[in-house]
Amino acid sequence: MSAPLRHHPAGRRRPPTGPSAQLANRAVLTVGVIGAGRVGATLGAALAAAGHHVVAATGRSGASQARLALLLPAASCRPAEEVARSAADLLLIAVPDDALAGVLAALVADGALRPGQVVAHTSGAHGLSVLAPAARVGARPLALHPAMTFTGTPDDLGRLPGISYGVTAPAELRPLAARLVTDLGGVPEWIGEADRPLYHAALAHGANHLVTLVNETADRLRDAGVGQPEKVLAPLLRAALENALRLGDDALTGPVSRGDAGTVERHLAALAATAPESVGPYLALARRTADRAVAAGRLRPVDAESLLGVLGRDQTGVAA
Repeated sequence: MSAPLRHHPAGRRRPPTGPSAQLANRAVLTVGVIGAGRVGATLGAALAAAGHHVVAATGRSGASQARLALLLPAASCRPAEEVARSAADLLLIAVPDDALAGVLAALVADGALRPGQVVAHTSGAHGLSVLAPAARVGARPLALHPAMTFTGTPDDLGRLPGISYGVTAPAELRPLAARLVTDLGGVPEWIGEADRPLYHAALAHGANHLVTLVNETADRLRDAGVGQPEKVLAPLLRAALENALRLGDDALTGPVSRGDAGTVERHLAALAATAPESVGPYLALARRTADRAVAAGRLRPVDAESLLGVLGRDQTGVAA
């Protein structure tokens, strides 16, 4: 007969044991970084600042080597397979999303990975499945994505405290993942494997498209004769962002949320005459704004009819 299950009272659970738990409790980890781009160099520098031994990193381009000299001066610059062999505990791979599978395949083919080594990537779009080749040779997979934009300068280190990390990890690696995020000054957000693409799409939609939107707005202000559009935009956009984060759709203001179809129509005419490439983005965002305003009760459907008629036209002004 099998032994009865033992129930441990809350707060008195047995602490995790095994190699992963031992690694999570080790004060200093030996780390290697593949990809001395903006993310890799910054996270490597943050791990070094937390007391870990970052022994080596890759840096092929002149920009990468300069970044290493600035942010990781104690790490030797080596080829990827040598970095992997030197990283006894943690190999951090910070390469573009589409390059990740190829880098892993090359490391496995070279025999550079070993059992027990934690192989972590910083891609938001990928989870653990891309690390399957490493797992097959006994390495332990971890997805660790910082929800932050990077410049590749020391200023990035000051932005790390308090940011979130999208983490996907096997159960036995969760303590180590949590410890690494803590060492980086961040907060873990546990993302399911199947949810990684949606998680990354949301961040890209917000952060990357925000940059495009701001620059598009600045260009149109210049077209209107504003010499320093950043001075006009800074207080307005900061307030809009803070209100959106605090109030959600209740932060909506402007002609779309009021149903001012005439104003929107004049906007589209001015854009078509001056910057026709901006008409499509304006229409797409205005339509989505109208949908959200109606759903949130900010705009009554009856007041939205004329507006939706204007927004239903294609970029040439013909009804879609």
